[in-house]
Amino acid sequence: MTTNLQGPPITRPFLTAEWRYLVLLNFRVPPESLAPYVPAGTILDPWQGDTWLSLVGFQFLETRLLGVPIPFHQNFSEINLRFYVRPLTDDRRAVVFLREIVPHPAIALTARRIYNEPYVTRRMVAEAPRVETARPGRVRYRWRHRGRWNSIGATAVGDPTPIQDGSAEEFISEHYWGYTAQRDGSTVEYQVEHPRWRVWPVTDAEFDVDVGAEYGAVFAPLLARPPASVLLAEGSAIRVGRPRRLPSGQLSGPDVR
Repeated sequence: MTTNLQGPPITRPFLTAEWRYLVLLNFRVPPESLAPYVPAGTILDPWQGDTWLSLVGFQFLETRLLGVPIPFHQNFSEINLRFYVRPLTDDRRAVVFLREIVPHPAIALTARRIYNEPYVTRRMVAEAPRVETARPGRVRYRWRHRGRWNSIGATAVGDPTPIQDGSAEEFISEHYWGYTAQRDGSTVEYQVEHPRWRVWPVTDAEFDVDVGAEYGAVFAPLLARPPASVLLAEGSAIRVGRPRRLPSGQLSGPDVR
């Protein structure tokens, strides 16, 4: 199966913003651990035989909805836990979010209503530049839950370099579609548009999270070991398309796992 991984240009985006200084902690997990969360019409998308789960923190900057900046809600941080799927109909790389954490209730409410995305709100602190820089140094994202500060981070060294074709970095970062299960059992898809990012070599990766408290006991053993890989990506401007409900004929198909 082949297709344009990025899809057609988004002409009327629902959301525009900049995603900057993305810390991605990536864990190998058994495929059966994520099977219950796979939306109808998609299947797990392994890389080199492994199924991946990523914890991602980044800066959300210059945010606009339908072209309109929302006062006091333009610049904030997000932490998300995600895994990787593709639709049954082609080989587009896509993500599914298990939880998305932001500091503003209005943002979480909007995302839940429009996309049914699993957003929650927490008190958050970002240690990352608000402007583009070639040497960001230490990048760290923290959030508070049940009286405890959780954190993820990494330190950039040297200069950012382009992501290589066929690499693990390409697989983790180059996803241009999102899929979300809906309450009625259907699935919504949406497109995300951005150029290919560059990444820094990293040192001093940080992962200090009460996984059971934040994500549930089922995820505690999955994230018990240090991440198998850590990325720090510079990010870019992004555009997010409007949600589209998959036709019923695309919700099932042959078993191509």
